[in-house]
Amino acid sequence: MEDFFQVGIITSPHGINGEVKVFPTTDDPRRFKRLKEVLLDTGKERRPMTVQGVRFSKQFVLLKLQGLESRNDAEKAAGCPLFVPRKDAVQLGKDEYFVADLEGLKALDEEGNPLGVLERVIETGANDVYVIRLKDGRELLLPAIKQCVLEVDVEAGYLKIHILEGLLDETV
Repeated sequence: MEDFFQVGIITSPHGINGEVKVFPTTDDPRRFKRLKEVLLDTGKERRPMTVQGVRFSKQFVLLKLQGLESRNDAEKAAGCPLFVPRKDAVQLGKDEYFVADLEGLKALDEEGNPLGVLERVIETGANDVYVIRLKDGRELLLPAIKQCVLEVDVEAGYLKIHILEGLLDETV
């Protein structure tokens, strides 16, 4: 399981006082209001940065981070992802999982036979879609609904699935 979750990526400076524009990679951008600290991933290290201010502009979050005091400081941070430790992650409800914990799980059929590996999660408006790489190399796009996802055990590293009729049919 992941110890850190990415919550955004700094895209550019905003203004001249070190504020940065962040593209949020979290489901709830408002969570930035509750953050006291983020980890700035420079590629060489993850530096803890105190959050001094949060504003919102269109789809972006505008952050003022301690240590970024000028536009030049903010320019150096452009392209850097921001992380939070698992302990600061949002609380999940029943049958909710972090995408980072799902990716890499073994996909098993109803009887527990291995089918493949969950490679990634596509977030759509209605429900998520699990992209499962089957053992034969094909890709299965499985809707993340109760009829298809029977059991998830992140600790044990698997999910049991039911493949609805037609999801693996060959096209003619």
